[in-house]
Formats: sequence, C-alpha cells, structure tokens
Amino acid sequence: MALAGAGRSEAQLLLRGQVTEAATQKPVPFASIFVPGTTAGTTADADGRYQLSTAPTDTVVASAMGFAPVKKAVSRQAGPQTINFALGAGAVSLGEVVVRPTENPAYAIMRRVQERKPQNDKQRLDAFEFDSYNRTEISINNLPKQVSGRKVLRDMIAVADSLGLERGADGKPVVPIFASEMLSRYYAHQRPLRRREEIKRNQMHGMAPREGSVVSQIMGSSFQDWDFYPNWQQLLGKDFISPIADGWKFTYEYELQDSVYIGKDFCYQLAVTPRRSQDLAFTGTIWITKDSYALRRLDLRVSPDANLNFVDKITVWQELTPSSAGPWLPLRTRVMVSVRPTGKSTGVVARFTTVNSNFEAGKYHPLEFYDLPMETSADAFKGDPDFFAKNRPDSLSVQEQTTLTVLDTVRQLPAVRSFLEVATVVVSGYYRVGKIDVGPVLATLGYNNIEGLRPRIGFRTTPDISRNWMARVYLAYGLRDGRFKYGLRTNHILDRRTWTTIGFEHRHDIDQVALLDNDYALENPLFEAAASVGNINNGRPLLRDLTSVSFQTDLFRGFTQKVTLRQQQFRPLYQFAYYTNEPQLGAPTNDNFGVSEVVLESRYAPDEVLVQSQTQNYRSAIGLKKLPVFTVRYTLGLNKFLGGDFQYHKLNLLITQSVRLGQLGRTDYTLDAGYIPSTVPYPVLKAHLGNQSPFYNGGAYNLMRYFEFVSDRYIGLRFDHHFEGFLLNSVPALKKLNWRLVATGNVLYGSVDQANNAIIPELDPESGEPLPRFQPLGRLPYAEVGYGVENIFRVVRVDFLHRLTYRNSPAARNFGVKFSFQFRL
Repeated sequence: MALAGAGRSEAQLLLRGQVTEAATQKPVPFASIFVPGTTAGTTADADGRYQLSTAPTDTVVASAMGFAPVKKAVSRQAGPQTINFALGAGAVSLGEVVVRPTENPAYAIMRRVQERKPQNDKQRLDAFEFDSYNRTEISINNLPKQVSGRKVLRDMIAVADSLGLERGADGKPVVPIFASEMLSRYYAHQRPLRRREEIKRNQMHGMAPREGSVVSQIMGSSFQDWDFYPNWQQLLGKDFISPIADGWKFTYEYELQDSVYIGKDFCYQLAVTPRRSQDLAFTGTIWITKDSYALRRLDLRVSPDANLNFVDKITVWQELTPSSAGPWLPLRTRVMVSVRPTGKSTGVVARFTTVNSNFEAGKYHPLEFYDLPMETSADAFKGDPDFFAKNRPDSLSVQEQTTLTVLDTVRQLPAVRSFLEVATVVVSGYYRVGKIDVGPVLATLGYNNIEGLRPRIGFRTTPDISRNWMARVYLAYGLRDGRFKYGLRTNHILDRRTWTTIGFEHRHDIDQVALLDNDYALENPLFEAAASVGNINNGRPLLRDLTSVSFQTDLFRGFTQKVTLRQQQFRPLYQFAYYTNEPQLGAPTNDNFGVSEVVLESRYAPDEVLVQSQTQNYRSAIGLKKLPVFTVRYTLGLNKFLGGDFQYHKLNLLITQSVRLGQLGRTDYTLDAGYIPSTVPYPVLKAHLGNQSPFYNGGAYNLMRYFEFVSDRYIGLRFDHHFEGFLLNSVPALKKLNWRLVATGNVLYGSVDQANNAIIPELDPESGEPLPRFQPLGRLPYAEVGYGVENIFRVVRVDFLHRLTYRNSPAARNFGVKFSFQFRL
C-alpha cells in the first residue's frame, strides 16, 4: 500500500502552507492535513508547516487536537499551491464507550485495545516490506567556557555562528557534530522470524565514521523498529513497558482527555503516567482509533525520575497507518535522546527521524533471501551529492538545512580532522599510517615476572591494500627472559554473502595453563589485564608455539561451521613432567609436549544480526539476542602427526542467553559442558577459570583460585541476574540513589579419570622434589553465590560472594568482595 505524503509519487498537485491558531497566529505543531474520503494525508512539522502531494481534488482539511477542523477549496490546476489554515477553538464529542460504575472511563477503552491487539499488531502479518528513510542528527550543548574555548570546538562554533545556526535557549552554542541520511528497503518475515534491510543510499556529514564501517550501516530501520504492541519496547539496551502492554493497569494511570480527528480517523486521546515514577515506563499521550481501537499516534517521554544513568531526556513521537491487510505499521517516527552525565555538564543530543512508505503486506520471499540480514549497495556512499535534496520524503527546517551546511564545512577544518584521527585510535585501538593500522596502542608496553618489561609493536592491513585479505603481525621482547615473541594471522574472504573465509595463524608467545581453552570467558578487560601482568606463576606459565589453518562458512543464516587444523608445542616454565609410557615409578618422562588437533565447531544463533564492515574485513554482532546461542565443538587429537604426542577426543557444549523478565529485570546465563574420554597431561584437560583478581568476572568462578580445579568431564552453570530498579525503586530512602540489585550463582560438577591423574609423577624425575599437581572435584559440586549492588556513582558494581563448598581446602577463600566498572544506562 503506497501512502501519499510519505514518499514521492506521480501527483499532479503539490500543496504547501502553514497551520496556525486563528486567535494568536501561533503555529499549530503536528496538525493533520488530509483529503476527505481518501488515504492522502500528511502531518505538519513543529512549526505547523506542511507539504502534501496528491491527485487532483477540490478540498483539503486541516485538524488538530482542541481545534475545529477547517476545510479549504483547492484549485485543480497543476502546480504548487500555497494553502494556509487558521484553526479556531473547538471540540469533538466522545463516541459511545461502555463505562462501568465508578470506573475510570479510560479503562473501558484500554480493555478494547487489548481485545483488538491481535488484529492490529503487525506481528500478525506473515510478511511485509516498505521503503524507509532515516535521518540521524547528533549535537552537543551546554558547553562551559573552558570547553567551548578549546580549538576544535572554537573553530566549529565560529563556523556555526557565521552560517547563522541558532544557539540554545540559554544562549550557549549548540554544536552539531554528525548527521546522516539513509534510504533503504526493509523486509520482514514472521514465521520463522527473519529480517533483511537493503541500504540503497547513505550520506554522512560532519564527524562521521569511515564510509562502509559497521557504525555507518546501523542507522536504518533494523535499529529503529519502534513497536509498542509488544509488552516491552527495547530502548538503549533497557526494557521499557509499553502503555498498551498486557499488564497496563498495574504499571500506568490513564486519563481520557479528549477526542479528535487525526487525518480521517476519529480518536480517543489518553494521557498516560507511570504509577511509580522510577519504573522504566513512559509518560505522555496516546491516541486510540474509535473504530478499530488501534494505536494511531503516540507522543511519549521517559519519566524524568526513571532509573537511568546519564540520560537527561527521551521523547518518542510516532504515527501509524493501517496496512492493506489490516494490522498497523509505523508511518513516521521522531525520537530524541539527550545524554548528560550531570545536570551542569556538557550534553549530547541525538535526534532520529524515520519516514516509511510504499508498504506491501503479504509479499513473500524465499527464506534464503533473508540469510544476509543487512546488505549495503556497492554505490550506497557514492553518487549525486544532491540525491537526498531531490528524494527526501520530508522537508528540512531552516535550522536543519543550516546544520548540514555547518557539518559539511567543519569536516574540512584541520583541527576537526586531527580530532577524528585521535577518536579513531581511542575506539579501535589502532592508528592509521598510510595503508596500515599500527597497534593495539594499549598493548605497546606490558610487564610480568617472567618477561619483565615487555615492549610490543604490531600492525594490521586495511582494505586500502586488499578488500578480501587481512593480516595482523606483532613482535614483542621480554627484557628479563631475553626472548622474542611474535605472531602472524591472515584471513581471506572467499564469499561475503555466506562469510566463507580461510585463515592462517602462527604464534610464539607466553601463555598460562589456567587461561587455555577459556578465551570466551576473558570478557572483562580489567580481569584479563590483572591475570596477564605481574606475577603469573599461579596460572602455570608456559611457552607456546601455535600454528593453525581454518575454514569457516555459514550454511544458512545463524548457522556457522568452522574447521581448524592446528599444531601446538608447549614448553612449561615451571616444574612439570608426565609419563610417556606406563605411568609407574622409573618409567620414561618428558617435560615438553606437542599436540596436533582437528577442531570442528558449529554455532547456531538464530536471531543474531551480523553486519559486515566495508572498511575492515570483519563482521560484528549488533543488538541484543532473545534466543539462546548454541556452540558445539569436537576436537580430535592426532598422535604421531605433525609433532602430536597424544591421541584424544574432546567434546564441548556451550549455551548462552540473555532472558528478559520484564519488571523483574534480565538474567544472563551460560551452560558449559565438556567430556574428554582420553588419557593426556592436565594442560590438555579443562582448567576451570578462577579469579584471584579484585575484579568481578561473569565468565569465571570468582572465589576459585587460578588452576584450583581441573576436569576431564564437567558441566557448569553460571547466571548473573540484574534486577534493574525492581525492589529498590520502592524503598523511599534508597530510590533516589538509583542503585540496582544483582544476584549471581556458579555451580560446577566435574571429575578426572584415574588414568589422567596417574600420568603425572609424584616426584620430579631429576630433582626428586614433589611436582606441582592438580586437584579434581569430588562428589560435591563447586558452588558459589553472590549478591551485590550496581550503579553506585553510576559506574561502580560491588559483589559480595560466598563459597558454599570446598570451604576447607587449602587457601580456600570462602568470602570475597569484587569490584567492577561498567557503563550501563
């Protein structure tokens, strides 16, 4: 269904003008202008100005809340016509609503809304698609003198003032820093759930990311899906309850204020406010159609007292339109997010405008069509620089036009270009030199007790050298041990659509037994740094040589297969030995060993959205996943092949998920299980990741010591529950602090076969001294629980942890306090 006014058409008449109040001549913002008896219509902007393309007609009508509709005659002569409206005060009587005695009349309307939700919700459509225009504008405001006096901002403010850009109400400059416009085609398939967006055109202004980067591609409808029919609207990674959610009566108060025409639709106007001001809920106005009890328009803002960090203001305005199949789809959406750490600090304001058109319901595509959830046209960043000026489906205000001019000018300023280079280093960790990136900058210098001071230099190639090849190289040197360490990794993309790649890696460096096979758990940068610097003897250090070749491809969307052939040589840097034959006193032993492995891995993430970078040869997962992610890995150790000393099998299953529990918060859990039915030295077994750092790590057992437990068969469950504002929002003395409760738990069952225990001698064959050994779990599982508070000073989290089992083992820590720093809204 194509909608006039939402996009360009072959209309013969172009109407424009302004809607004002008859009594005061002030603009009437967001008034409705429509042609009676048709679907042609549009909405005025904040200044009451409108533009409407339509087929020849005799009459056009303007209406707005609290005003009487006004009709104007239209000439059928082709060409632009200016038609202004002056609206007088007026009201519309309410339609018939059944109201129970002593009941709030808005409740009767809300019950009808719930009854009709299945018919009005777009989720009922098996398939639909539409064209989408998205505009993003970001600016900074509330600049103190000491900040606005810095060279970069001083130059930008000078350009803005010279071009006549308006300042804020406080007289301080409002400095635009970035804007983008994107035109795309969006496709949705409901059962099974599939989404796809084809980016046709993208134009960026100001301090923009590199064209084709992941950031430059995530500004379309895939990430602007404002849908209030589900119970929860996800915003900034948080779950906000919708005003028309199933549990509406327990979260919101409603007031029936008026009834008005919006376009040709007669609507009830309801004011909504949260029952508890600090809940993640909205306050504002919704308009419900009388005939179908559908959500026609909403004008909402997040409660200013909501338990959010750094967010000063959030507003959402949206208009919806019925599809040809019945359910309603978003027509226009305007969102404003203002972020300000404190009331007096500099703020960042982001504005998002979405205009959808050319809706088609029930148009089906093969499921393979959705395998690539986002595809950017090769010429999306090229073409006519005036493309959007000619094809933009809404008009820009004078302020918005001036903003784009300012951004295109300041991007050429030397100070701004230098600032962008520094910002790129901060975000990516690499510094661009010609056609290569040098870094990571933070890894340039390190220290530990084995190597002493460790200088390091590395670089990676860029698509300026090759779009389908990528290489990373580094060289490090330990001033204490006098050894060079180095690494080389290359990847070649064979097919971008299925992300078919081949890779090669060779590395010679120091590692720790405690960290082997725990790459996925090293998620906390503070923990990783603490575990890799200083005294690393507790992790049992070793010199590791690794060479691998890998092949990866997607069989279908979300289902990735990877095959790796790798060879590793281990030289422990501590007392270590194992029996090379029969495990008995006097049998031959060795202190070095090698393994050759074939690793088969399958990963299934059914609702994961992967975006390919056009400026770097990688892809990134964007957005939160609702469904669990499954990873299955099988490892075959090859004996007497490429230096391998053992034949063995390993099986591993990993399941991760983030579960939304509404007002109860969100739970993140990980289920990790493994089985090694072979006899090998303990560095090849599973060393469960402990944590002796002061920093909390959700991927570790936080009261377990490094290398405290080893298993050849195990199953572990970790969970981390964030209550958000639940409970504390209702405590008068605490709710102003905006603290949030957290709860954690770790349970691990495991054991080691007697053969794997016997392969390690009791005594060092050369010195006769006892060898460091390992400890398996007994019949009891290892268990720890924790509770804590996050959002202290908005960034600090404190966890109080209790160890429930193995409390009497040597050096056991039965209680601990861990800290972490996090930036959560």
